[in-house]
Amino acid sequence: MKGFGPLADEDIVALENVTKSARKVAARTDLIREGDRPGPLFVVLDGWAQRYKILPNGTRQIVAFLLPGDACDLHVGTLAEMDHSIQTVKAARIATIANGVLDDLMDRHRNIRRAMYRAQLTDEGTLRAWIVSMGRRTSIERVAHLMCELYLRASRIGLIDGEGFELPLSQIMLADALGMTPVHINRVLKDLRSRAAMEIRRGTMVIQDPVMLAQIAGFDENYLHRRLRQIA
Repeated sequence: MKGFGPLADEDIVALENVTKSARKVAARTDLIREGDRPGPLFVVLDGWAQRYKILPNGTRQIVAFLLPGDACDLHVGTLAEMDHSIQTVKAARIATIANGVLDDLMDRHRNIRRAMYRAQLTDEGTLRAWIVSMGRRTSIERVAHLMCELYLRASRIGLIDGEGFELPLSQIMLADALGMTPVHINRVLKDLRSRAAMEIRRGTMVIQDPVMLAQIAGFDENYLHRRLRQIA
């Protein structure tokens, strides 16, 4: 949350208080399913999660990855039912904030309210970038773009260790996120490795040449809104 605006000490204490009852959730566990009645706000404190939809033919489309610090659907409580599902990718620690508690938190802490709105705007910008990838980028551009995005998001929350970071995403998950087949994903990853742009080693994504990877992707980080306009 700090990445989306300055927080005072009292803001941090308030966030810690409303998320202190977090629970551990096993990998590949649905937190909520499409069609369910929306409940509290989910906050990923540790681990990864994903938003997804299942098509009538049984295939899956992943529409977002959630990293530590990400909140799921700020205003979802206003809807009658969920239009997508949320599932953990790996074992995670998940906090829940009841709607009334969330409303009170945002009313009492203006900095938190601004940070959460900015986080949601970044989520929407990310979704637009994914739509552009699916519609206009080539397969190698699509993969490179997602890797640049995940690297920057991981960097923002301190997950980078040396050259890379843990990437708990199988080739099937990447295929479901990028509208490709696992076989195609495998070929593209081999191509990126042969160009010495990036590679995945035992679940760790290592960017060997960030300039080349960004050039392949045509990557512009503006949709992640790391540079925020200060509001008085």
